[in-house]
Amino acid sequence: MLSFIHKRAFASLISLIGLLVLVFFLSRLTGDPAALFLPVEASEEMKNQFRELHGLNDPLLMQFARYVGSVLTGDLGMSLRKARPALEVVTEAFMWTLMLAVITMALVTVAAIVVGALAAFRAGGFFDRVASILSLIGASVPDFWLAIVAIVIFSVQLAWLPTSGTGTFSHWILPICVLFVRPFGIIVQVVRGSMISALSSAYVKTARAKGVASGPIIFIHALRNAMLPVITVIGDQAASLLNGAVIIETIFGFPGVGKLMIDSIMQRDFNVVLAAILVTAVAIFIMNLLIDIAYALLDPRIRH
Repeated sequence: MLSFIHKRAFASLISLIGLLVLVFFLSRLTGDPAALFLPVEASEEMKNQFRELHGLNDPLLMQFARYVGSVLTGDLGMSLRKARPALEVVTEAFMWTLMLAVITMALVTVAAIVVGALAAFRAGGFFDRVASILSLIGASVPDFWLAIVAIVIFSVQLAWLPTSGTGTFSHWILPICVLFVRPFGIIVQVVRGSMISALSSAYVKTARAKGVASGPIIFIHALRNAMLPVITVIGDQAASLLNGAVIIETIFGFPGVGKLMIDSIMQRDFNVVLAAILVTAVAIFIMNLLIDIAYALLDPRIRH
């Protein structure tokens, strides 16, 4: 088991290093921070002083070596815009994104597994048809369109919910509901397909012949053997929420790491951009490692 975990962790580390190298050099192609931060009438001498102060006049390889050293020491530099440590700025924003993702995925996972399992148990029935249609619609609806429609209906026309912010429970309802729809639809489809295969297995037929109740057959005997592909999709959707909620956070003015990353790119705040990518990537790699461990626990053959 430890050997399996070490191999997965090493593979994740290699991917993280490659990502940091790629993002560092691509971020330098977005423009000159001096032209953005200084007034329009600033002289070239003032711009050179700004670049010299922040080490932007050094060769790219020297900047990269300095950045690698700062990563290894845990010092990711200062935010050019906020004059605070970049890691501190990113950590604050990431906690908002993490809370949003955890709450959403907890609700999605429970609801999708229950709905998908029940739909598979009565495959072809009324509940199955309704669940399949709604899940397909949910998996196909663009998040940004759904967010705009939700704001128009529930915030503008009905005035039930606020359009942005995080101050009260009501501020969280629209972002969670919008982010809920797509992963719910995808996971329901996967659970349904995997459960149909599991419910047709010989051990399930034996359990039914012995008079085992429907509940234990669905949620104990069949569900465990159907969980491997489901865990894969849950992990993918969770990573998408951590890494891809940029548009939703922007629309709802949610102070998460996605919105911070977009703002920092527009402001040429390189240290914050790199810190945000580093923190998000580490979180995703840790989550993927936990998923691999869950695979190994569910199916011991994977360890070998």
